[in-house]
Amino acid sequence: MPSDVKRDPLRDIPHYLRVFQTHLGGRMYLIFALGLGAALAEGFGILMLLPLLQGLDGSGAEATTGVGKLLGELLAALGLGQSSVGVLLFIGAAFLLKGLFLFGSGAYRALLEAQLMREIKARLFDDYSRMSYRYYSSRNTGHFINVINGQANAFYIAFNAMMGLGSAVITTVIYLGLAFAVAWRFGLMALVIGVLLLLLFRALNRYVRELSRKSVTEHGHLAALLIQTLQAFKYLAATGQVGHFRTAVMGSIYRLTGYQARTGIAYSFTGAIREPLSVLFIIAIVVVQLVVLNQPLAPIMVSILLFHRGLGSVLGIQTAWQGTLGLVGSVEMVCDELAELARHREPDGPYQLGPLSRSIELRGVHFAYTPELGEVLKDVSLKIPIRQSVALVGESGAGKSTLVDILTLMLKPTQGQVLIDGMPGDRIQLASWRRQIGYVSQETVVFDDTIANNICLWEGDASRDPALLERVRQAARQAHIARFIESLPEGYASMVGDRGMRLSGGQRQRLFVARELFKQPNLLILDEATSALDSESEQAIQASIDALKGRITVVIIAHRLSTIRNVDYVYVFDQGSLVEQGPYQQLRDADDSRFRRMVAMQTL
Repeated sequence: MPSDVKRDPLRDIPHYLRVFQTHLGGRMYLIFALGLGAALAEGFGILMLLPLLQGLDGSGAEATTGVGKLLGELLAALGLGQSSVGVLLFIGAAFLLKGLFLFGSGAYRALLEAQLMREIKARLFDDYSRMSYRYYSSRNTGHFINVINGQANAFYIAFNAMMGLGSAVITTVIYLGLAFAVAWRFGLMALVIGVLLLLLFRALNRYVRELSRKSVTEHGHLAALLIQTLQAFKYLAATGQVGHFRTAVMGSIYRLTGYQARTGIAYSFTGAIREPLSVLFIIAIVVVQLVVLNQPLAPIMVSILLFHRGLGSVLGIQTAWQGTLGLVGSVEMVCDELAELARHREPDGPYQLGPLSRSIELRGVHFAYTPELGEVLKDVSLKIPIRQSVALVGESGAGKSTLVDILTLMLKPTQGQVLIDGMPGDRIQLASWRRQIGYVSQETVVFDDTIANNICLWEGDASRDPALLERVRQAARQAHIARFIESLPEGYASMVGDRGMRLSGGQRQRLFVARELFKQPNLLILDEATSALDSESEQAIQASIDALKGRITVVIIAHRLSTIRNVDYVYVFDQGSLVEQGPYQQLRDADDSRFRRMVAMQTL
């Protein structure tokens, strides 16, 4: 949607209705039908006051309006023509029916709201899980949290406001229509006043919509700042630098609360003038009816009641529309995000890949994140046979981690081809390949759960499944963390805290390694996997990796010689190009080898 503040927001009502209809279908219009039933029931109950008042003031059957005459004939046909008690019971039944319609409308709306919340959050989560890595890296964590948590919540609240708007429109039409039928001059004046009021609020509506958009944007900015502050809390607190972030956070908070305060003031203005305006207009119209037009009292009294309800509904339209506009920024952000995710969905191939059986091959691969930054990989061709261990070495920025992202098909080459068992990467069903990969990165990935669940990733309940628990223990032993776990009071049921904060850096890394070994992958990628470990732990894990030699395919990125000494093959990269390759010993012993110089300088 355009953010042009000069555009009349009323023109966008059909668009917002279509947005909700996309997720809920035509069923949401049943709410309006139930609201129509409630308005008709109440309107009929109010109209029944007309023959009652005419009987009380002595006009009887000499009804001054066609509506009064019709109602009198209806009561006479029912045998209630002279029964005030019967008319009162009729009125009571009408309002009881109104209550039933309102209950049905409210209950059904609650069900649709819950369904809409499930639909939006589930769709966002599924779309996020399938988004391309490039789109993920172009956003910050605060953006994603803001959309799926904050703005998705506001999205369904906006639906509630929009349904309230529709109900208010229906109620207004019914009340003013009945007022017009009872005393057409009265109804005409009420209609004109109602239209004028809505026109007067147009500028306020545009103002509230723009505040909503600014507020949504600021919510995302604040979420990003808070997440960064909390993730870096230890460093910022230890070095006394929280104040740098506080300035930015407080600036965002002041802007956000300013937008919210101005929106609240606009709501308060609309609510405050609602009753005074209604009373003033009623007094003016009654004076005109009695003094100028000399109309009878009974229809005027009924019209007053209908007009009061009708004008209240007109202002209710304004209140509901203003409430919707206060949330329209959230609706637009969620819709825009879903559209962006559809454009940046990770392409999936049709071919279901079986277990890795031959090799992984790169042919003439080039890759650039953006044209401005230049190529990160330049004409890289290599082959990794099954059950071989290879090392990717080179200075920082040589393109090693990017190459790994291409091996996992997280990134697609800008030129060239990736072949898994001879099948082009763009033809492969991604899940069938990635399920075969174990990946241990420099940045540990640990979840706020038990040690057992961190290793098996909720494959089952290890406390109730002895076979599963034994697999978890075996992985822990392979990662040389079993002794530490078993020394804890709760053992494998111990909670590790947010991002594993209750563990040391080395323990977190070993827990990470244990998870990937539990998976029993066909391809194990180690990206500086032992960089955070002490020498003893590093040697233990290296022994575990060496034990896998000949059983699975291993790709290692490392700078430390001890990690790659026993690999079958080494690929040396420099500024995105593959400059050397060969067995470890052969490259190390070659006189003119770049790899030999790197070993000598201990820059591996």
